[in-house]
Amino acid sequence: MDKVQKSEADWRAQLSDLAFRVTRKHGTERAFSHNDFPDAKGLFHCICCDAPLFDQATKFESGTGWPSFHSPLDPETVGESVDRSWFMRRTEVHCNRCDAHLGHVFRDGPAPTGLRYCINGVALRFAPKAP
Repeated sequence: MDKVQKSEADWRAQLSDLAFRVTRKHGTERAFSHNDFPDAKGLFHCICCDAPLFDQATKFESGTGWPSFHSPLDPETVGESVDRSWFMRRTEVHCNRCDAHLGHVFRDGPAPTGLRYCINGVALRFAPKAP
C-alpha cells in the first residue's frame, strides 16, 4: 500500500473542518452525530485517502454513539498506537495509508474478535456494493 502524504494546507482544502479536526488533529466528533449510515452491503473507506477499512458486515450497534466494528477489512489497513490523552491509556486506531486518526479500539466487543473499533463517522465514507 503506497503511503499518502499531503501538506496541512492540502488536507484542509480537501476535508470539512470537522473531518480535518478529527482525522488530522486527533479530535473526536460528538456522539450520536453519525447514526445515518446505511445498513446495505458495502465498505467504509477512509475519508482522507479512500482506503477500504471496514465491511458493513462487521458493524454492530454498541450503544456508544459512534459507529462500531468488530474487525477491520484487512488488519494491514488499520494501525494502532498508544493514546495517553484525557488522563487514561487507550489504543488509538489510524489509517495505515495516510495516518488519519479514526478512533479507538477496545476489548469489549462481540464475537468473533471481542474487539470494538469505535470509529468517528466523519472519518469514513460508505460505498455500497453493487448488487
